[in-house]
Amino acid sequence: MRIAPLPVRLWPGKIREPDIFFLSKEHIDRAGEKVYGVPDLAIEVLSAGTEQVDRGEKHLEYARAGVREYWILDPDGQSIEVYILRKNVYQLKGKFKSGEVAGSELLPGFEVNVSEVFQYNY
Repeated sequence: MRIAPLPVRLWPGKIREPDIFFLSKEHIDRAGEKVYGVPDLAIEVLSAGTEQVDRGEKHLEYARAGVREYWILDPDGQSIEVYILRKNVYQLKGKFKSGEVAGSELLPGFEVNVSEVFQYNY
Protein backbone atom coordinates (compact mmCIF):
# COMPACT_ATOMS: atom_id res chain seq x y z
CA MET A 1 0.00 0.00 0.00
CA ARG A 2 1.19 3.52 -0.80
CA ILE A 3 -0.08 6.78 0.65
CA ALA A 4 0.20 10.38 -0.53
CA PRO A 5 2.14 12.03 -1.80
CA LEU A 6 2.25 9.81 -4.86
CA PRO A 7 3.91 11.77 -7.65
CA VAL A 8 3.57 10.62 -11.25
CA ARG A 9 5.86 11.67 -14.08
CA LEU A 10 3.76 12.59 -17.09
CA TRP A 11 6.86 13.33 -19.19
CA PRO A 12 10.42 14.41 -18.37
CA GLY A 13 10.21 17.51 -16.21
CA LYS A 14 6.42 17.29 -15.56
CA ILE A 15 5.32 15.79 -12.24
CA ARG A 16 1.74 15.77 -10.97
CA GLU A 17 0.07 14.25 -7.91
CA PRO A 18 -3.42 12.97 -8.68
CA ASP A 19 -5.68 12.49 -5.67
CA ILE A 20 -6.17 8.86 -6.74
CA PHE A 21 -4.70 6.88 -9.62
CA PHE A 22 -4.70 3.37 -11.02
CA LEU A 23 -2.07 1.41 -12.93
CA SER A 24 -3.16 -1.66 -14.86
CA LYS A 25 -1.18 -4.91 -14.69
CA GLU A 26 -0.14 -4.14 -18.25
CA HIS A 27 1.67 -1.03 -16.97
CA ILE A 28 2.88 -2.25 -13.58
CA ASP A 29 6.42 -1.49 -14.75
CA ARG A 30 5.47 2.19 -14.26
CA ALA A 31 5.31 1.69 -10.50
CA GLY A 32 8.37 3.33 -9.05
CA GLU A 33 9.91 3.61 -5.62
CA LYS A 34 9.44 7.38 -5.40
CA VAL A 35 7.80 8.42 -8.68
CA TYR A 36 5.29 6.52 -10.79
CA GLY A 37 4.92 6.61 -14.54
CA VAL A 38 1.79 7.67 -16.40
CA PRO A 39 -1.30 6.12 -14.77
CA ASP A 40 -4.14 4.52 -16.69
CA LEU A 41 -6.77 6.31 -14.60
CA ALA A 42 -6.45 9.58 -12.68
CA ILE A 43 -9.03 10.99 -10.27
CA GLU A 44 -9.07 14.55 -8.97
CA VAL A 45 -11.32 15.88 -6.20
CA LEU A 46 -12.20 19.51 -6.81
CA SER A 47 -11.81 22.22 -4.22
CA ALA A 48 -11.99 26.00 -4.52
CA GLY A 49 -8.20 26.10 -4.72
CA THR A 50 -7.76 23.34 -7.31
CA GLU A 51 -10.75 23.54 -9.65
CA GLN A 52 -9.13 25.77 -12.27
CA VAL A 53 -6.00 23.58 -12.43
CA ASP A 54 -7.95 20.29 -12.38
CA ARG A 55 -10.29 21.39 -15.19
CA GLY A 56 -7.62 23.23 -17.16
CA GLU A 57 -3.94 22.36 -16.90
CA LYS A 58 -4.32 18.81 -15.58
CA HIS A 59 -7.10 18.01 -18.05
CA LEU A 60 -4.78 18.92 -20.94
CA GLU A 61 -1.64 17.41 -19.40
CA TYR A 62 -3.23 14.07 -18.56
CA ALA A 63 -4.55 13.81 -22.13
CA ARG A 64 -1.15 14.72 -23.58
CA ALA A 65 0.53 12.08 -21.38
CA GLY A 66 -1.95 9.37 -22.42
CA VAL A 67 -3.92 8.89 -19.19
CA ARG A 68 -6.72 6.76 -20.61
CA GLU A 69 -9.47 7.83 -18.22
CA TYR A 70 -9.87 10.97 -16.09
CA TRP A 71 -12.48 11.44 -13.39
CA ILE A 72 -13.35 14.75 -11.74
CA LEU A 73 -15.20 14.54 -8.44
CA ASP A 74 -17.06 17.73 -7.51
CA PRO A 75 -18.13 17.76 -3.84
CA ASP A 76 -19.96 21.09 -4.16
CA GLY A 77 -21.89 19.97 -7.23
CA GLN A 78 -22.27 16.42 -5.88
CA SER A 79 -21.22 15.03 -9.25
CA ILE A 80 -18.62 12.85 -10.96
CA GLU A 81 -17.47 13.53 -14.50
CA VAL A 82 -15.91 10.64 -16.42
CA TYR A 83 -13.69 11.45 -19.40
CA ILE A 84 -12.37 8.90 -21.89
CA LEU A 85 -9.25 9.56 -23.98
CA ARG A 86 -10.02 9.32 -27.70
CA LYS A 87 -7.41 10.36 -30.26
CA ASN A 88 -5.44 12.27 -27.61
CA VAL A 89 -8.47 14.32 -26.50
CA TYR A 90 -10.87 13.67 -23.62
CA GLN A 91 -14.50 13.05 -24.44
CA LEU A 92 -17.07 13.27 -21.67
CA LYS A 93 -18.55 9.82 -21.12
CA GLY A 94 -21.00 11.27 -18.63
CA LYS A 95 -21.66 13.60 -15.75
CA PHE A 96 -23.23 11.61 -12.96
CA LYS A 97 -25.19 13.18 -10.11
CA SER A 98 -26.57 12.10 -6.77
CA GLY A 99 -28.69 8.98 -7.18
CA GLU A 100 -26.74 7.86 -10.26
CA VAL A 101 -23.85 5.44 -10.73
CA ALA A 102 -20.62 6.48 -12.47
CA GLY A 103 -18.88 3.68 -14.30
CA SER A 104 -15.48 3.16 -15.84
CA GLU A 105 -14.96 2.15 -19.45
CA LEU A 106 -11.36 1.24 -18.70
CA LEU A 107 -12.27 -1.03 -15.78
CA PRO A 108 -15.46 -2.94 -16.63
CA GLY A 109 -17.49 -3.49 -13.49
CA PHE A 110 -15.92 -0.59 -11.59
CA GLU A 111 -18.86 1.57 -10.58
CA VAL A 112 -19.30 4.28 -7.99
CA ASN A 113 -22.59 5.35 -6.44
CA VAL A 114 -22.36 9.14 -6.48
CA SER A 115 -24.60 9.54 -3.40
CA GLU A 116 -22.32 7.27 -1.38
CA VAL A 117 -19.17 9.13 -2.40
CA PHE A 118 -20.52 12.44 -1.11
CA GLN A 119 -22.50 11.25 1.92
CA TYR A 120 -19.88 12.54 4.36
CA ASN A 121 -18.66 16.10 4.74
CA TYR A 122 -14.93 16.15 5.39
